[in-house]
Amino acid sequence: MDVTRRAVLRTGLLAFTSALPAVSQANPAAPTWPSSLVQAARAQIGVTTRYDPTYVRIAYPGGDVPPDRGVCTDVVIRAYRRAFGFDLQKLLHEDMKANFTAYPKAWGMKAPDPNIDHRRVPNLAAYFTRRKAALSLEDDFASYRPGDLVTQMLPGNLTHIVIVSSKTSTEAPGRPLVIQNIGAGTSEDDTLFAYQRTGHYRFAPAPV
Repeated sequence: MDVTRRAVLRTGLLAFTSALPAVSQANPAAPTWPSSLVQAARAQIGVTTRYDPTYVRIAYPGGDVPPDRGVCTDVVIRAYRRAFGFDLQKLLHEDMKANFTAYPKAWGMKAPDPNIDHRRVPNLAAYFTRRKAALSLEDDFASYRPGDLVTQMLPGNLTHIVIVSSKTSTEAPGRPLVIQNIGAGTSEDDTLFAYQRTGHYRFAPAPV
């Protein structure tokens, strides 16, 4: 999909998100281990203010685009780095080098590319699945705990990933919010059940 069409779709999604009700209720079911991950994701709100899918060359390991911009995957990558020192760029690249056939080939890749591989939702989903972090998809709000990762399919067949928040909706009690970059930077929104969910992961950084 070209960048122009993607930008138009993101603008429409942003308009939908901005119309959602205010949300600020705490989630009493929040476990303790992912609280650092949620805090690290929430700390990006107001810092990352742009959605920018441009391919750029970045450092390796520890590479990143400027903090004021990024895509949905950057929220996850930055949160794990900030909270635990986990570098998903390096971890995923090393796994792709050793197990390239286990990853999607949707982009015509002939070899791993540390500039972009970790910033693609299907690659992260494959990595988390290979790490035995995949969970079943449920409609029960309580199945989604703070710190969980959920992949979605947005209109226009756009893949997306969110971090489940420790706050819940005021519109539907118990429905978790998510922290994401869906079009205009990192935000905390009530969209977990607004789009098709395609994957659910609980990727602990250390034994719990």
